[in-house]
Amino acid sequence: MAEPLTATTAHQGAGAVSVKRARSVDIYAPQWRNFLFVAPYLVFFVTLLVVPLFWGIWLSFHKADTFSSGPFIGFGNYVRLFNDRIFLQSIWNTFYFVLLTVPSLALLGLFLALCLNRRTRSAAVLRGLFFSSSVLSVTIVTLIWRIVYIPDIGLLSMIFGLFGARAPAFLSDPSLAMIGIAIATVWWCIGLPMMLFLSALQQIPQDIYEAAALDNANRWQTLRSITLPSIKRSFVLVVIIQIVFQFQLFGQALLMTRGGPNNLTKPIVFYIYETAFRRWDLGLGAAASEILFVLILVAAMVQFLVSRRKADV
Repeated sequence: MAEPLTATTAHQGAGAVSVKRARSVDIYAPQWRNFLFVAPYLVFFVTLLVVPLFWGIWLSFHKADTFSSGPFIGFGNYVRLFNDRIFLQSIWNTFYFVLLTVPSLALLGLFLALCLNRRTRSAAVLRGLFFSSSVLSVTIVTLIWRIVYIPDIGLLSMIFGLFGARAPAFLSDPSLAMIGIAIATVWWCIGLPMMLFLSALQQIPQDIYEAAALDNANRWQTLRSITLPSIKRSFVLVVIIQIVFQFQLFGQALLMTRGGPNNLTKPIVFYIYETAFRRWDLGLGAAASEILFVLILVAAMVQFLVSRRKADV
């Protein structure tokens, strides 16, 4: 005999149906309302990065100034650039500066990280001192180093004077001006590579070092076989970051040498600034900006691919 349907059994039946429906819903299905959480970031990303990028490309094909976009001239601005001796000199200056600073920052940052990777109070104080220069503005950094480089009465002249020698004229000698800017830049930017390497070193398990010590491995063997292979990815990251940063040299050259002597310290960004905002030739400045973008992209990708190929080998 069939059991009569009661309110309790009806309620249980409805509950079972609702559970089955809930289970049928895919919990991994995309929830479009989650887009609201990233929408503010996307708005700023598109407004401040994507739109200016394509706007700059569009301007580079026009004879534009501050007041109008001007007529379409195709690759005319790019032809003008590569016929400009000062622009070609600025490309060489930028590459020379990158060659001076990026290897120095990577190797010196690694050296400092290896020396200061200790759980002591003195190591913590030194880490703070080396990183403190990174929080300074470019104006303060250039002011400090202009005082260091002042002929006859600067700090460098005083140090050389103790040995009866004359200090190099870093800001006026054509062969030393870019080196002087590079020294100031390395002092300013060394904190970030050091901290990135420190973070990577502290992720290496100590068990590996203990096993190496049991095998009587010396410090050089441990560094070559354990430490350097373990931080290889961090080294590539540091190099790529510094390539992107140092290709954008501007403030140091502007405030320390004004691009001189004889345009030998004028980087591409300085050339863009003078062209677009002093000569009001926005089309030519936009074309130079796009060339700088391509140079940074190519340099970073070459470094990444070369490092990846070495890692695969």
